[in-house]
Amino acid sequence: MGTAGTFRGHTGASYGGEVRVWALPTPEAASAPVLDLTTLDGTERRRMAAYARDSDRLLYAFAHTALRTVLSALTGVAPGELRFSRAACPCCDKPHGRPVLTPASLEFSLSHSRDLVLIGVAPTAIGVDTEPVPEPGTVEQISKMLHPAERDEVEAAPPRDRPAVFARLWARKEAYLKGLGTGLGRDLAADDVRGPVVAGWQLTDLSVAPGQAGAVAVSSPVPCGVSVHRTLPPK
Repeated sequence: MGTAGTFRGHTGASYGGEVRVWALPTPEAASAPVLDLTTLDGTERRRMAAYARDSDRLLYAFAHTALRTVLSALTGVAPGELRFSRAACPCCDKPHGRPVLTPASLEFSLSHSRDLVLIGVAPTAIGVDTEPVPEPGTVEQISKMLHPAERDEVEAAPPRDRPAVFARLWARKEAYLKGLGTGLGRDLAADDVRGPVVAGWQLTDLSVAPGQAGAVAVSSPVPCGVSVHRTLPPK
């Protein structure tokens, strides 16, 4: 595991420089937890309210309150007092790159699908992503935009295995692009994410849930061990 010293939050909470990922099943509406929405800031509440479906509002609320719970446990700052901004975009240098804590104390990334929320935390830039295994038609359409070596890997797999192969590659690519801060604004064919290292970034597959692919990308010159947690830290 790479080391980066020990971070101490504003109230003395320690963070040992590990790469940590929380893989949390999304709640069902009928059994949804009681969420403390007062921890969300005004921007988060407006974004949550903009969703038309109750299930989407619940997913957004759960993901963002969970993120605040994790970051609070690691920094010692109360969930509602955490503040976020955006890093500069590497493509245009405007402030719409990856989200960061203000003041910056550690790096994080958030991803969610219908069934899963992923939260990654590291002492250096990080991206996480989770993707459901898609339908064959989606694989055929989108794989054409991938790096040529990635396309070859998808096409070399037996037809029944191609959706899973594609989902793995897509999760790795999204995690890497989130870590860079470009998102899908970067050419999808520019980078080959099949291997463990891409331009100084360490890529690791995550076993997250049945029917889901997951990945974490960390900006580090050395391989990083990743610990995966299935429950939120205590408040």
